[in-house]
Amino acid sequence: MKIDINKMTQLVNIWQVGRIGYLSSLRLQQHLVNAHQTKASVPDTLLLVEHPPVYTTGIRTKEYTEDDERKLKQTGAEFYRTNRGGLITFHGPGQLVVYPILNLKNFKTSLKWYICHIEKTIIHLCQNLGLKAETSPHTGVWIGDKKICAIGVHGSKYITSHGLALNCCTDLNWYKHIVPCGIKNKGITSLSEELGRKVTIDETVPLFLNSFSEIFDCTYANLPDHEVDNLLSSVKEI
Repeated sequence: MKIDINKMTQLVNIWQVGRIGYLSSLRLQQHLVNAHQTKASVPDTLLLVEHPPVYTTGIRTKEYTEDDERKLKQTGAEFYRTNRGGLITFHGPGQLVVYPILNLKNFKTSLKWYICHIEKTIIHLCQNLGLKAETSPHTGVWIGDKKICAIGVHGSKYITSHGLALNCCTDLNWYKHIVPCGIKNKGITSLSEELGRKVTIDETVPLFLNSFSEIFDCTYANLPDHEVDNLLSSVKEI
């Protein structure tokens, strides 16, 4: 059997950041995106985070008025308008949020391919838990007519940011204040809801990493401590 020594599996760095404010996560993402765009060789990175309650909108932000923003803030959540794709969604405790900062030139230079592979990653994860998940005409991953994972990404010069939000043991009552992702007459669910037991972020992370590695044909390693320190020192007020 002849082995192609030129075919190398892509290495992706992993940083399990933990609980972090949404604004700080934006700064972290932007720092990594800037590094990709200004330096010759920057490792691809997955930021795995959990946010305090926050509502975010995508590029079609004009659909949400200042009055809408004020009402959502009255729930105790923050509110941010962003440059990602997709409409309004919620992030909060019990939800695994993953921000892949990837150079698609290391994979395939297609944002459609990238989003499709994120969906496949979550479907693969759900299958490993005995759940039948699937795609629909709407971006994201669904179990029946209930969305379990929202996806909203941004791409610039083939560098990705923003990402996905997988409900693990999220309080789904937060979604009652919005039309999630702008899709009416559809529901929201979580791994805990579907399995009838509490499924934590800690339980879900290794399942996600293994599924991401298989679907994206890559290996992963923890972001080295010195690089974590460099990131923290480069991003103010994190």
